[in-house]
Amino acid sequence: MTPPTTATAAPDPAQPPGRESEPLSPHDASALTRQLAAGSSFYWAMRVLPGRRQDAIFAVYAFCREVDDIADSHELTRDQKIAGLAEWRARVDALYGEGTVAPFPLEVPLRAAIGRYDMGKADFLAIIEGMEMDARGPVRAPSLATFDHYCDCVASAVGRLAVKSFGCPDGPGRRLADHLGRALQITNILRDIAEDAEDGRLYLPRELLERHGIGCDDPKVVAADPHLPGVCRDLAGMARDHFAKASAAAAECPRRTVRPALVMGAVYEATLNRLIARDWRDPTRRVRLSTPHKLWLMVRHGLL
Repeated sequence: MTPPTTATAAPDPAQPPGRESEPLSPHDASALTRQLAAGSSFYWAMRVLPGRRQDAIFAVYAFCREVDDIADSHELTRDQKIAGLAEWRARVDALYGEGTVAPFPLEVPLRAAIGRYDMGKADFLAIIEGMEMDARGPVRAPSLATFDHYCDCVASAVGRLAVKSFGCPDGPGRRLADHLGRALQITNILRDIAEDAEDGRLYLPRELLERHGIGCDDPKVVAADPHLPGVCRDLAGMARDHFAKASAAAAECPRRTVRPALVMGAVYEATLNRLIARDWRDPTRRVRLSTPHKLWLMVRHGLL
């Protein structure tokens, strides 16, 4: 698939991706997305990739930022969020030659990434589906099956696109994405319980809440329940299992193709271990890794 040659002036760095009305050139889109990601573990993990592979993963990152911003907006109504995500569904269809839409800013870099690395349409649509679950929400105490599906949509599907840009072999690459994505998302959920409660969200699975005697789905009540640590320990065990399976899958891939995934996994697994050590006695207290700790992890995995 040959990307169009449309180019525009360099975008305003303060402007989120996708807000302009014309397509960005691959160079401009790449530069803008790097500015948005700069300073994050994601940014430094992806910097190890060669140029075109970097462009591809940063295009995916920009797409994820676009749809996530819609789902998490406090300014849009529920119907506006659903409509905005439906527009992105139509854009994804158009990227794969199924329908036409008006030109949009990320069209050029996404076409290039899809054509170069055979990224699957189903994974882009899965990410949008996960955003729709949040947009229709708020999500409150989903079943374990719904919880797993949500993690697959918002995290593992991103991973499946990422491993394409990394150059991982299909079989172990997909297993790596499926398990590491779930491990990262569960860690995010365990880290953000209090913050999610402020937004009326409760991602902890219903079956685990009931197992530990919590029959309520009010996010703030659950966040203050003395039985919460037991629920979180169970969920942390699931995350550790996914980390272990992701590590086994990574071992089947050439190391050069999984270095970004290894450092992301290391950062999040260290975060999970800190959460476990604190035992969720105070969910309002944020867990963060220091910059030296992150740098050490990057050195350990050959990123610096």
